[in-house]
Amino acid sequence: MGPEEKLNATLVRPARFYLSGFTNIPHVKYYYVFLCFVYILTVLGNGFLMLVIYLVEALHTPKYMIVFNLALADLCGSTALIPKLLDSFLFNRRYIVYEACLSYMFFVILFAGVQSWTLVTMAFDRLIAICFPLRYHSIVTNQTIGVMLMFSWVVIIGALTCLVKLIDRLSFCGAFVLKGFYCDHALVYRLACNDNSLNKIVAFICVIVFIFIPLVLITLTYVCISVALKRIASGEERLKAFKTCSYHLILVAIFFLPFVGTNIVSSYIHPNARIINTSLTHTIPAMLNPIIYSLKTEEVVNSTKKIFKRKKMNKARKK
Repeated sequence: MGPEEKLNATLVRPARFYLSGFTNIPHVKYYYVFLCFVYILTVLGNGFLMLVIYLVEALHTPKYMIVFNLALADLCGSTALIPKLLDSFLFNRRYIVYEACLSYMFFVILFAGVQSWTLVTMAFDRLIAICFPLRYHSIVTNQTIGVMLMFSWVVIIGALTCLVKLIDRLSFCGAFVLKGFYCDHALVYRLACNDNSLNKIVAFICVIVFIFIPLVLITLTYVCISVALKRIASGEERLKAFKTCSYHLILVAIFFLPFVGTNIVSSYIHPNARIINTSLTHTIPAMLNPIIYSLKTEEVVNSTKKIFKRKKMNKARKK
């Protein structure tokens, strides 16, 4: 028997985990019903936005490639989390098979990471548009944005594969209750009864890569944008440039602030408060993104009107 076979023989893996969810909260089912409505709005908003971008050729631009990627990540992230959450707690199916738990963990974190880096790509688009307006179309091309988005997907998938695969080297000696609403990585590795120090290190690196590096890059981007705006003599031009960034800044705030807050104070707040904060952090931005950023922009509104006009004309011709 080789060293790897001996290690596997000594590992204790649970057949399944138990998701405990909230404790001692009356009428908690109303909260899950609320999340159900959030999911419906998320699917409708992001699905509609993706459809408009796909159908209207005028929106096949680098900017809307980024918007499409964000909508896709929002839609997939909510789909990875909410239906299983509702199944577990509304229908009291709280046991989850070990392998399914790891898949659950992988996909929830994956789409959150993609959302994070898509916001960085958006910041890059705004930086070039404001600081190098004459070179915008030569720098920000479909190919450039496609490579940036693909690179972020590949890096995040690679990092998460390592993160989740390292769970397999842990042994669980009887404690199979996860005090949360999904298979959060931290909740799983902390149940291990053997050395989990490597898991802690990789988890810390992933938090840095998925949350803090994107936040730093976006902050630096807006420092550069602020410097560039100060050089613009006209106050009207400054205001116009700022308006193009305002929706992106709102998205950044509603996505990053709850994540940063959760990571800073998670060990100091009640588990129920942590569950509410984490669940809303994973779901509300995905619902609000298409409303705040895209459905209010002139190009999308005009494109939507064109689609409906085209449908009316087609119906009129058939009659």
